[in-house]
Amino acid sequence: MARGPRKHLKRLSAPKHWMLSKMGGTFAPRPSSGPHRLRECLPLVIFLRNRLKYALTGAEAIKICNMRHIQVDGKVRTDPRFPAGFMDVITIPKTKESFRMLYDVKGRYCVHRIQPVEAKYKLCRVEKTWIGARGVPYLQTHDGRVLRFYDPDVKPHDTIKIDLENGMVDDHVMFEAGNVCMAIGGHNVGRIGTVLDREKHHGEHDLVHIKDAMDHTFTTRIENVFILGKGTDPWVSVPKQKGIRLTIAEERDRRREVKAALT
Repeated sequence: MARGPRKHLKRLSAPKHWMLSKMGGTFAPRPSSGPHRLRECLPLVIFLRNRLKYALTGAEAIKICNMRHIQVDGKVRTDPRFPAGFMDVITIPKTKESFRMLYDVKGRYCVHRIQPVEAKYKLCRVEKTWIGARGVPYLQTHDGRVLRFYDPDVKPHDTIKIDLENGMVDDHVMFEAGNVCMAIGGHNVGRIGTVLDREKHHGEHDLVHIKDAMDHTFTTRIENVFILGKGTDPWVSVPKQKGIRLTIAEERDRRREVKAALT
């Protein structure tokens, strides 16, 4: 058995949503330790090289990071293997572009451009709350943030809106029926819909029933649900698919319609 933490990652063992070519080499960039898990993040080197095409090789992506051109949640990140995850805001001041890490309907991180006004905040899911020393209340978010003296109405599974300039909580939305949400795990990752109800199971995972814009219902675990806003209006812009997953036949018919319109 090897001693110490693993420092390498084979390309065949890399997450499938990175969409790395199988014959493109032996190894893949292993994400550094950070706020998101290895299989739920996207290293900056892959974002620059494979998604934006701003770098032809990994060496060029490393040079871009070393020149301090990349900001994640308002902080400069020079580590090319920094793990960017769900809801993170990636800003490139040199090109005046901002991106938010969101899933498409097939569970892959997409290049979602946002306006400068939207790049000033992010949404965080509350993972747990507790009372610390001297009665100080704490909460922990899905991206590793620990905040003190939060609103007592905030409970686990709720969503808070954080200002990236000062790190303060501007607003929060409760986990309740009727609010728009996105599935961030399981087989329905990337789908957007409205929470119908919460099915509680003592000692097991609670289930949440969700209905999308096409009146298709699906069920997932409560830890896979991320509330996006109050009612049916999300607080952040969503990808162009609007979180609606089509069947194979529906995708075929849509391609035929587009092809017929061009001819």
